Amino acid sequence: MAQDREPRVHHRLGEEEMRFGSPLSDELREKYRRRSVRPRVGDSVRIVRGEFKDIEGKVTAVAPAKGLVNVEGVTREKIKGGTSPVPIHSSNIVLTDLVLDDKARKKRMEVAS
Repeated sequence: MAQDREPRVHHRLGEEEMRFGSPLSDELREKYRRRSVRPRVGDSVRIVRGEFKDIEGKVTAVAPAKGLVNVEGVTREKIKGGTSPVPIHSSNIVLTDLVLDDKARKKRMEVAS
């Protein structure tokens, strides 16, 4: 059991962020010939597992070190009133549309296809 946890607990700086990615939808997978991509703010996603399954929205915040993303419209009521965003693990979403405003990201996606 300890050997299974060891790579995730004792890793080099930045190594956890390198594992941060989400699968692409079937259409995007065909278009870009890639299986997964790092989610960014503004990407459209569909949640495929968990309490918020089948909800679609845009990514509003990203936490690469923890592997979590916040999705627009996915909130939970607080005890004192108000709402707070619920973080979703990046493996539990599917990217349905990518924001290609960044030149480096656009180039990286074109190289793969």
